[in-house]
Amino acid sequence: MIKMLDDTFVQSIITSEPFILALSVFAFGIGTYINRRVQRAISAPILIAVLIVSTALLLLNIDYDTYAQKSHLITFLLNPTVVALGYALHKQSHHLKGNVLTILSVVAVGAVVGVVSIIGFCRLMNAPEVITLSMQPKSVTMPIALVLSEMSGGLPALTAVSVMICGIFGSIIGPWFLKTIGVKSKIAKGLAMGTASHGIGTSRAMQMGQLEGAIAGMAIGLMGIMTAITIPLTVF
Repeated sequence: MIKMLDDTFVQSIITSEPFILALSVFAFGIGTYINRRVQRAISAPILIAVLIVSTALLLLNIDYDTYAQKSHLITFLLNPTVVALGYALHKQSHHLKGNVLTILSVVAVGAVVGVVSIIGFCRLMNAPEVITLSMQPKSVTMPIALVLSEMSGGLPALTAVSVMICGIFGSIIGPWFLKTIGVKSKIAKGLAMGTASHGIGTSRAMQMGQLEGAIAGMAIGLMGIMTAITIPLTVF
């Protein structure tokens, strides 16, 4: 009886909101520390944090739904964080003159390619329709992606994973790929990072420069709008 009470008490502690939030912050802090020491793309703080949190959830037998519910404060804070990127864009707004049409075109193409490519890949692999619907908004920032997934009949949990993987992959490979193909334009770099890998890519773009970060932040919002328009049009 005492052991049962102890187990229940421990379970209530490790599934509590303060513990889950502390675990998430601690994991990201460790990731940031390692990244500053190693200074390699593969040591991205978010990647290390995901590995630490995932391992902890497996060891403590905490399911994703519980984690998502108890860490809702972090998800909530994503919204004002994205809005705050508008300040950085305002400071760099003079760079937008003469580039508005180009920027809108690039993001529109990025949205179409992002959605159509995942549809094609999933159908090539004979994946169930629910997986396709869940992965369509992979290139959009998490709050928007979860809403789009739920509205289209996808699984928010799978959407969250695909968004995370897309962001981490883009933030690691993106700068190297842009350098390899000889992209020099700061605006082009920012657009590529924000369009392909949303908030995580934008965080990496800010490390590349203020202009790159500001443009990437703008691309996040535009990508959300374009993807929301594109998904209903790609039902075929």
